[in-house]
This record gives sequence, C-alpha cells and structure tokens, in this order.
Amino acid sequence: MRTAPTVQISLLFVAIALVSLAFSDIAITAANPWRDLGNFLLGVATPNFFSSEGLATALLRTVAFAFVGVAAGSASGFLLALVYRFLPVRLFCNFIRAIHELFWALIFLQFFGFHPLTGVLAIAIPYAGIFAKVYSEILDEADDTPRRLLPPGTGVVSAFLYARIPDAWHQIRTYTAYRLECGLRSSAILGFVGLPTLGFYLETSFSQGMYSDAGAMLILFYVLIATIPLWVRPRLLPVYVLSAPFFLGEGFPIVWGNVARFFTEDIVPEPLRSGDGLSGLWAWASDLAINEALPGIWNTVILTQMALVATGLLALLTFPLISRHFGGPKRRLLGHVGLVIARSTPEYVLAYILLQLLGPSMLPAVIALALHNGGIIGHLIGRQTNNLTLRPDAPIGVNRYSWELVPRVYRSFLAFLFYRWEIIMRETAILGVLGIYTLGFYVDSAIQNIHFDRALILILITALLNIGIDTLGRYIRRRLALQTMPTC
Repeated sequence: MRTAPTVQISLLFVAIALVSLAFSDIAITAANPWRDLGNFLLGVATPNFFSSEGLATALLRTVAFAFVGVAAGSASGFLLALVYRFLPVRLFCNFIRAIHELFWALIFLQFFGFHPLTGVLAIAIPYAGIFAKVYSEILDEADDTPRRLLPPGTGVVSAFLYARIPDAWHQIRTYTAYRLECGLRSSAILGFVGLPTLGFYLETSFSQGMYSDAGAMLILFYVLIATIPLWVRPRLLPVYVLSAPFFLGEGFPIVWGNVARFFTEDIVPEPLRSGDGLSGLWAWASDLAINEALPGIWNTVILTQMALVATGLLALLTFPLISRHFGGPKRRLLGHVGLVIARSTPEYVLAYILLQLLGPSMLPAVIALALHNGGIIGHLIGRQTNNLTLRPDAPIGVNRYSWELVPRVYRSFLAFLFYRWEIIMRETAILGVLGIYTLGFYVDSAIQNIHFDRALILILITALLNIGIDTLGRYIRRRLALQTMPTC
C-alpha cells in the first residue's frame, strides 16, 4: 500500500532530526541542575513584587516600546501592502522581516547607542515587512462584490476606502492585535541587549541569583499578556499610541558622526579600508566563511531541524489538553493555562532561563523553541478539534486520539508546523547571542570585537537562510495542498 505524502514528509523530517541529533551538542553541563531548577520554581512560587523600584518602569517601557514599534510597523506595512504586488517591494519586505528584532537592535546600538530610537526601529522594521505581507493577503482575499456595485466612475481611492477596507477591516484589526502581543514579547527581550525593558531586569535578577525577583517579573509579564483583551480596547488605542512615546525614556543623545562613520567606514570590509586589494579581500572572505559562516550555518540548521520535530511532537501531545473531546472543564482550564504560559514566554527568555539551569549546550535551545512553538500550534489544533463533531459510537481514550482526531487535523497541523519553520530558524539564529554556536554567536562576537563588517555579512547570511527556509516551507505547503483548517 502506498504511503500518504504527508506521512512521507513527516518521516523524512524525523529522520533529518535524528541525523542532526548525532552531530549536535546535547548535554546537561550544570553541576546541580535539579537544585537550580528547584530554586527557580521556589522563586516563582514566592515572587517578590516589591524588590526593585525600576520594575514598574520596566513594565511601562516594555509596553511603550511595543506600542510605538507596532504602530510604526503597522502604518509602514499598510503602505507597503498597497504596492506589495511589485517584486522589488516583496523582496524588500522579505529581507527586512527575515532579520530578527535583536539583530536589528544590535545594528542600531552601534550608532544610535542606548537611545529609544534603537528599540523602536528594532521592532518597527521587521514588523513592517510582516504587516505588509499579511495585510496584502487580507486585502487580496477581500470580497470583490462591493466594489463591482459602486457607481460607474468611482475613483480608485474611494473604491478602496468604501468597498475594500470595510470588508477586510475585521481581519486587519484582529491580526494587528495579535502582533501587539508579539510586540510585547519582542520589547521584553530587547532588555537583554541593554535597553530598559523587562528583559534587562530579568537578566540582572538571574545573574545575581534573585529567583523571587525573576519570578515576579515573569508573573507580571504573563498577566500583562493574558489581560490584553481587558486593557487594549479600540477606543483607547489612540490614547495609548499617542502617549507611549513619552514613556520611552530619554537614553543617551545620538552622535550623528557615529552614524556617518558606521555607514562609510565600519561596515566596509577591512581589506578595502586598508587598501589590500582583491587578494586581501579573498583571504578575508575565506577566513570569514570557513571559521564563522559555515560553522554558524551548520549549527543553525541542525538545531532548527531538531527544534522543528520537537515542536511537532509537543504540539501533538498537548492539543488534547484543551480539546473538549478529552476530559472535563477543569482539566481544559489547566491545559489552557499551561499552553498560554508556554506560548506567551519568548523563546529567548525560555532559553536564557534554561541555560542558567542546565548549562550551555543546544539542549536548552531545543526545549525553549519546542515549548514556545509547540504551545502555539497545540493551542491552535486543540481549538480546531473543538469544532469537530464525532459519531455517538466514536472510540474513547487513545483510540479516539489516534483514529478520530489526529487524522482529521494532521494536514492543518503540518501547515502550521511548516509555517513556523522559518520563525524557528530566525529564533535559532538569535539564540547564539546567549552562547550557543549558531549564527547569532558569531554575529555577537564580531560586534563585541568591533568587526562590524564581518557582523553585517553574517546577518545578511542569516536573512538569506531564513528566506530560503520560508520559500521551501511555502513550496511544501503548496505541493501537499496543506491548509490550516481541519478535514471535517
């Protein structure tokens, strides 16, 4: 009997992950991980909400950076969406969204310094590319009937405002609200590069062993994310957006001479600056490729593949936690809480915490990526199963899971998984900043050694790698005709 293509591709990716496992650094290197984990859990159970005077300021600035960055990205993305059909615009949007927010922050820190503009642009630029793509798809899929019913001679702008926007407005608003939640996570992790958001205080607390302080910050962040529907109301959004810039802080003044030097000298390859000619440039490029780019690409790819399969396994194991076809309301409530915590915690924060507990290796990164992305996909698949109606004589327990639900949602599960593939690779690359030998490690090392020319090349390689994975993921979804809605 012929194996289904979805099963074949699944087995292929599992095999790739197993091969990657053989070449990976998976180990627990901490001296006493269970003791450290116990101390951390005790800190979460006994949070100290009054430990730092700067905690309230950090939360406020986390929200402020998110609002300003997402608002700027949304406005720019909407304008780009109007011309997204042109190939140069699509390529530009693909490029800027392929570079992680932390990479953008590391770039802007070199010439803007610790100025609020660094954090705002680090969020706004990649989000503009993301918004442009999604807004364009929403507008293209809008019902064309209202436009055809307009009186003859109606202008293009009027037709767009009165026929296209009203039909797409609900989807645009819903997606923008989702991006605000993502913006809060992005804003929080900017603190790990020195900006005054929640991540800065979280890193400080962990490095000093103050787990109760760190637990308080995590709990406040979860509450902030979970209560978004309560405090983010449409009528209040203009107030938030207009007032947020005043809560970003002042930072250090921008030295515009540094900006000019960065673009005219710092990012120019060193052999060209020193006049070594083509031979010097070849030696420089060869050294960069052999000692940094190729090892970084290799580790990024194998870590991504392991995390992708781990994400899929975790999603398949966790979606029953919130499905109405398994257990009662109390268990589903606990399942919802668990998945909300997993998907609300940024991968970078999870990886940082696990690195402190387990020691430096690829293991904390795999667990962090699987928990966050598996929580997202498990939540989506679990909600889809709630819309499925089973026969009265449907089996129960493991048989219900294996023969009734998984076959119906498996194609949409794969669609979500391949959609997250590029996102997992983006996060894998940036986790190198924490000391894991992915591309981010070599980028951060180059910046620390003031080799901005090498850092920029490595960031460009990261972007091209992300674009390649995104293209391959879309090809697989299209070839297998994968949709995000389950089979009835």
